Order: sequence, then structure tokens, then C-alpha cells
Amino acid sequence: MKSSWNVPPLTRRDFLLRAAKAGAVIASAVSLGGILHDPLGPEPGGSSGDAWVLPDFSIPGGSPVMAIAQGSNRAQTVRLALKSLGGMEKFIEKGDRVLIKVNAAFASPPMLSATTHPELLGEVIRMCLEVGAAEVAVTDNPINDPRSCFTWSGIGQAAESAGAKVLLPREHYFRPLTLAGGQLIRNWPVLLSPFDGMNKLIGMAPLKDHHRSGASMVMKNWYGLLGGRRNIFHQDIHNIIKELAMMVRPTLVILDGTTVMMSNGPTGGSLSDLHNMNTLVVGTDQVAVDAFGVRLLGRSVEDLPFIGKAAGAGVGTADFESLHPVRSQLG
Repeated sequence: MKSSWNVPPLTRRDFLLRAAKAGAVIASAVSLGGILHDPLGPEPGGSSGDAWVLPDFSIPGGSPVMAIAQGSNRAQTVRLALKSLGGMEKFIEKGDRVLIKVNAAFASPPMLSATTHPELLGEVIRMCLEVGAAEVAVTDNPINDPRSCFTWSGIGQAAESAGAKVLLPREHYFRPLTLAGGQLIRNWPVLLSPFDGMNKLIGMAPLKDHHRSGASMVMKNWYGLLGGRRNIFHQDIHNIIKELAMMVRPTLVILDGTTVMMSNGPTGGSLSDLHNMNTLVVGTDQVAVDAFGVRLLGRSVEDLPFIGKAAGAGVGTADFESLHPVRSQLG
């Protein structure tokens, strides 16, 4: 049966022409995306009412762990990184129901590194199923049209081919959530239905420049769970990222620094924005993973206030070396 995620093949020349034309369109849509494609929601600061909360998906007990693997093959580096931490079975057990939050924000082809790479996603799904996961689902609430984003990024087809189901956002999937101690996420519509029945959560994000926050990594990736007119949070981008990190307590996060968008993020649009860093990071402390990621961008933790804010809120540590990350390299 033909996959619903198949897209017509492009020549390299056609792709470059398409990317150049699409870049300006996508970039201009970013500020309006919440209004055009998200269900409308209440303004922040309203009554919490019977607001929902997200469960804690982290592994109880034990110390946070982190692994850094180097190599150009994403499927091999993610396996290498997880093997150094004891294998996927240390995080996903037989019968687990796993939700993977990807970055599918734009209708952008994989080679631009603006979205989660389909090759990496497919391998992670297969690894979850290999250790006995009962179900794996993939979701995100893209800035642009969801089906187009999941199609052109290759994420939809990769998920389906590897044995996962794709949960595109629908209006009734959003429920109001109020973050305890939060100032911004109050009675705000959040993509919660995909979490129903799930007991493990993996966040997967590409490492890239971001014109507002300075960088888009694993903590910024949770922004895709927000519905409503979420573009208003751009006015306080570092605090919203901090609150998102407080809201979501994942089992595992994966930061893909294989090919890094060094400039003109988060959409990019030109191969000249990219640099091959051939590095992939896996960890249970999302603050530590992001703190390492900024180094690959040639920046410091001080350059990105949301890292210090999240660390100050008790989400994790900005001193990633204190986790004694396991380093490995493909032979």
C-alpha cells in the first residue's frame, strides 16, 4: 500500500530552487503561525479551572546521565550513544508506550536540518520496538500546515515505515494546562491528547540557530506542544522556554548536531547556513544537553539566558561536565 507520506521526487536543482523560494515564505509565516494553524486559546493569566498537568516521564531514582557520540551516520551514532549508557533497554522496557516529540515545525526537506531528521527518528523508533515497546507514537504541533510539515520533512513516512503512528494535531487534542509556579503557562491550550496512555517520552531536536532565543535545542523543542496564539510568547522567549522545561519531564532527550544550522535559524533555507559537526547527544538532563549544544554553535551558556533560568528553576544542571558524559566515536 502506498504511503500517505510519499512526496514527488526532486532533483537537486529543483530542490535548491524550491528551498530558496520557500525560505522567505516560511520565515514570514513564523510570527503568524500560531494564529493561522493553531486552535485559538485563552490569553495567559486566566483562571486555571480544572487544568490538566503532564505526568513525570523521567526514570525514577538514579543520577542523570549523558552521552556524546561522534560520527556522520545518525543511525549508528544514536545506537553508539545509547549503548554507552547501557542500551535503550535502560530507558524503554517491554510493554512501554512511547511518545516521541519531534521538531516538525516547517515544510522543509531533511537536508536543511530545520527539523528532526527522518533517518534518526526511524532508528530511534526501531530501537524502542526492539526492546519490547508496545506502541510508539510521534507528534508535534508545527508552525505551518501539519500534514505538509510531516510530509516534506520526511518525518511522517519515516515514522510509519519504522512502525510508529503519527498523531497530527487536532483541535480537540488541546486542553488547558496551568504550570505550578509558572507565570506564562496558565490555563493555556497544550497538545495533551497524544500523551494519553503513554508512560515514556523522548524529545528529539536538531541543533540550530534561532533568531529570537539564540538557539533551538531540546528545551525549545517543547514549544511545539503549545496551541493558541503562542507567538505572543516570543516577547518573553527565555522565560517561556524555562517554563516549558519545567512543564515537561522526559524520559530521554536526543540532540542532533550531525549537521548544524549555524545561522539564519530556525528556518534556514540555504546549504551555506549548515556546518557538519558530526555530533549527537543523548541524555536525561535536558539542561545539560542544551548546555553542551551551545558549544557546538560556538556560543556560551551566558549567551542563552534560558539555560541559566532552567537550571535556576531546578530543571537540571548547566554544568554538563558534572554528569561525566560518556564520549565515543564511530570507528
